[in-house]
Amino acid sequence: RLHYPLNDPAVMDELVSFLGASYFRALGRGSFYGISARGLAVNTATSEGEEFPRFSEFWIEKPTRQSKEINIYAALDSQSVTGAYHFKIVPGRNTVMEVTARLFTRSDIRRLGIAPMTSMFLYSENNRAAFDDYRNQVHDSDGLKIVRADGEEVWRHLNNPSELANSFYVETNPKAFGLFQRDRDFDHYQDSEAGYQRRPSLLVEPIGEWGKGSINLVELPTELEVNDNIVAFWIPEAEVKAGQELEYRYRLTWGSIEEPTDKMARVVALRSGAGGTSGVENAGNLRKFVVDFEGEIFGSLSPEDKVEAVINVGKAKIAHDSLSKVEANGVWRLVIDLAPDGDPPVEISGYLKVGDNRISEVWSYQWRRNDGQR
Repeated sequence: RLHYPLNDPAVMDELVSFLGASYFRALGRGSFYGISARGLAVNTATSEGEEFPRFSEFWIEKPTRQSKEINIYAALDSQSVTGAYHFKIVPGRNTVMEVTARLFTRSDIRRLGIAPMTSMFLYSENNRAAFDDYRNQVHDSDGLKIVRADGEEVWRHLNNPSELANSFYVETNPKAFGLFQRDRDFDHYQDSEAGYQRRPSLLVEPIGEWGKGSINLVELPTELEVNDNIVAFWIPEAEVKAGQELEYRYRLTWGSIEEPTDKMARVVALRSGAGGTSGVENAGNLRKFVVDFEGEIFGSLSPEDKVEAVINVGKAKIAHDSLSKVEANGVWRLVIDLAPDGDPPVEISGYLKVGDNRISEVWSYQWRRNDGQR
């Protein structure tokens, strides 16, 4: 564990903790521990069974009283790979780590996970009905954020699925990805001990070009908040063979990471329930998704600007959709009624635009017929 006067010059707060295996976690100013990172993920969510590398040794450069950073070196070891790591840690409102991972493979690896992170999502507005609990939400993270090479941003709402779910976002040289705790309102959690509104977000920013690959989101079903059931990491496109030397550099940012909304509206809530019109009998297979977008950008629109939604779905048909401004709080609400085609998971995405200009991030979600049932 590393200590630093993060919140009060007179108090040495815990800043970083290495937890065993290759897990570690850090805090920004005012944060509570939540999400964890890992040095490496090997064969996560594959038929081979997961392998857990461990940091076997550490070396620390002792900082001076004037130092603004601390340097840690670590040796990583497992059956399939060994490696050398360098962490340059700069504490602050958001604590930043620059990581260099140099890997030497001992055997072929089916799925190598770079810059992995592990979090917990039990329930939120999208699956609230499945849990008999006085709290409205329970999660360390509520979404996967991706910043693509062209600057387009994706927000993938997390889910506690009825069965193991794997989602792959194919990218080339992404600018960033991470698991975020976007909802910071205590009233939305009402948990005075866990302090979920103060759990840190974690953003990965590649340093240099990572080439082609995919961001893998793994969601595991759980009924308990003590289980970390969410994993995300980068998978390189090229096969990983025995005898290779690989190096990845990236920046980790921990804390209540700000997301500007002056140029891009962001998703602030997802709700889901039985589809159709309230108060009348509806087709039993309809599912409703209600997505709220919020942002300063809406205030810059003129009365003549027409806000429209672009929606894409897979394995389902759109029975109804609408977009309107909610006068009570100023958000723009997208409502979608879907009729699923059979049992495969339904993939949904959408964004808002004015003319040819996108004015929101891309919202994304995966839903199964039995999700939300316990």
